[in-house]
Amino acid sequence: MWASILAALRDEFSDLGDASQFTHVVVRLLLAVLLGAAIGYERERHRRAAGLRTHMLIALGVALAVVAAEQSAMAIGDTSRVLQGILAGIGFLGAGAILKQGEPEHVRGLTTAASVWATSAIAIAAGLGRATTAIFATIIALIILTLLVRFEQKMRSKPRDDERK
Repeated sequence: MWASILAALRDEFSDLGDASQFTHVVVRLLLAVLLGAAIGYERERHRRAAGLRTHMLIALGVALAVVAAEQSAMAIGDTSRVLQGILAGIGFLGAGAILKQGEPEHVRGLTTAASVWATSAIAIAAGLGRATTAIFATIIALIILTLLVRFEQKMRSKPRDDERK
């Protein structure tokens, strides 16, 4: 009886059969978490609703779903549906960060929602083993979130054409 229980436990925990598989999974998950942390840190610095831990957990969850789908040897169509579900679900999560204020032009949280969605796409790339793509996309996202803020602020400080008349 004990032998069959031990055999069942061994089979249950055999999804990472060798060191190579283990390394691939660990690197992909950790890379996703680190890249999510980079974006989350930037959002945390600006005291946004979705900060460091939120972006890290989103990245981990998304990368895990992708890695698990890959490990299960799903057909490409099935994997595509997993990715579609992830991106749609993250879209709903991000929508929760968007607040419409009283004025028609005043909406808050769009950038936070977009950063959550971008983090999930970056985690998909990391989960699929596309490390360079994921890193490059993170760099672009950080440039958008940090450097373009200054440009945006300058644009807001200038009077609009309809205000000049």
